[in-house]
Amino acid sequence: MKKPVLIDYILLTILALIWASAFFNIKIATYSFGPVTIAFLRVFFGAIPVILLCYLKKIKIEAFSKDWHWFAIIGFINLVAPFFLIAYGVKSVQSNLAAILMSTTTLSSTVLGHFYTKNERFNLVRTIGVLIGFSGIVYLFSDNLLINENNFISALLILLGATCYVVGGVLTLKISKKKNENVTGSILIWAIIILLPLVGLTEQPWKLSPRIDSSISVIYLGLISTGVAWLLRFRILINNGLIFQSQVSYLIPIFGTILGYIFLEELVTFKVFISLAAVCIGIYFVRKASFK
Repeated sequence: MKKPVLIDYILLTILALIWASAFFNIKIATYSFGPVTIAFLRVFFGAIPVILLCYLKKIKIEAFSKDWHWFAIIGFINLVAPFFLIAYGVKSVQSNLAAILMSTTTLSSTVLGHFYTKNERFNLVRTIGVLIGFSGIVYLFSDNLLINENNFISALLILLGATCYVVGGVLTLKISKKKNENVTGSILIWAIIILLPLVGLTEQPWKLSPRIDSSISVIYLGLISTGVAWLLRFRILINNGLIFQSQVSYLIPIFGTILGYIFLEELVTFKVFISLAAVCIGIYFVRKASFK
């Protein structure tokens, strides 16, 4: 891995902005589309740049090979379930809160990593990081201005969506020897297969007359926040490694809060700042342990 230079930090920042921008775009998409439709359109448009890359690089997509069941399971847990849960939750919760809640993936993966991997065991630094980070999330739930009895379940569903990402990541270890482009393309294909009948039976989006901003947002979510962001992440991983790329975790909740305020004029309370700081500090301690 080469030593990061200015362009690498710029690309890392762009990746964080793209992922952070997904949250306010999901909010805008919910103005016209249901959560199943948003999930389907995300994986449909997200598959386009990934499959195109596989075609150009002559990488075989093994979605229907003997490992098809792993691709299907991971596609459901890592794409279908979280995309649906986040879209459902964001309809009632501010997008900046969703960005903070989703940042728990780093903390949750640390907990699961202790039980399912050999080199991610808990130590003092990791334990402190997890406790501080989750304390920030618990504190966020005490903000009655933003999370109340009307949207409490929605906030929990977003946390469940974050957990699905982590579980999907653990399951991906089962097919870790395959090329990343192949795995991503295969699970996107299976996510489309799973969501296609669901969206037809439940929401029938072809009967809608969506707003222009909602339509732009779902296309952006698929092509940019899902497809292009994955390709950019892959480039950073190849050039600079996982530890450098993982620093994006600090930036996503910060950018998500800023973008929600700029584009949707969302309320930012004192408790949001405290929770955001606690989550970032928690991630810092977890990453510090990983660096060592």
